[in-house]
Amino acid sequence: MELVALRTFQTVVEEGGVLAASRKLNTVQSNVTARIRRLEEELGVELFFRKGRGMELAPSGHVLLDYTRRILSLERQTSAAVRQVGESTGVLRVGSMETFAALHLPGALKVVRERHPLIELRVETDTSAALATKVLEHRLDCAFIAGPVVHPELQFDELVVEELVQVSARGAAVAVQPLIIFREGCAYRSRALAWQRAIGHAAADVMEMGTLEGILGCVSVGLGWTLMPRRVVEQSSRAADLVTESVSAQIGRVPSGMIYRHSAPAMAVLKTLASAASDVAGG
Repeated sequence: MELVALRTFQTVVEEGGVLAASRKLNTVQSNVTARIRRLEEELGVELFFRKGRGMELAPSGHVLLDYTRRILSLERQTSAAVRQVGESTGVLRVGSMETFAALHLPGALKVVRERHPLIELRVETDTSAALATKVLEHRLDCAFIAGPVVHPELQFDELVVEELVQVSARGAAVAVQPLIIFREGCAYRSRALAWQRAIGHAAADVMEMGTLEGILGCVSVGLGWTLMPRRVVEQSSRAADLVTESVSAQIGRVPSGMIYRHSAPAMAVLKTLASAASDVAGG
């Protein structure tokens, strides 16, 4: 099996079809289709169920996807390990929850760019749960998430303990307002819901939003309240319109840090990133 065929197969799965995969890979659809067919012929199985113009991953495809992610991850690790002998080059795929990205990540990435100028940085944001899954599936090299994290395949290096505070608009009656929180998978979500129950608010009165600025914007005009790291609120452009109140330490103290796989090679750029993030967060 060729690596290019495996990369094509993975892209088709992750992008949801041949057309999207061809755009992602910057090639024509016929090339993508041909690579998938050759892969199926080589393995002697169907990797997809084809339904009209749609494609659904077959059981054999699920198995191959798991091994493909491992193989491609090992290929990246091998290249990275070899490069440690000389000058660091290649791609570092970094994930981050939105609050960490807003507070600490830019400064840390600036240090990485200065010390490893030939490393290509790719950054994406998501919920802590989704980022952990992507690291486990070899789709990210590391991620900054809220902890604590206990997993046999993941290393969690704590960098900072954030303080969550209750946030509302000035003059707002929090007791009768809905809680505004991130979507499922956010580490702050369960803490916000627990605090909502603790102060006796209606558990069903919840609004979900996908962005940090969206949540703080709605809170600032009195549409609801939320739980957010104190430093995020203090640095927000809407800080003048917001009021913060402390919550119990059990809910409010949240360790945040970097996760990566135990099996990952000891890459110098990862050490630089972790150290820089710790310095920025601690400062």
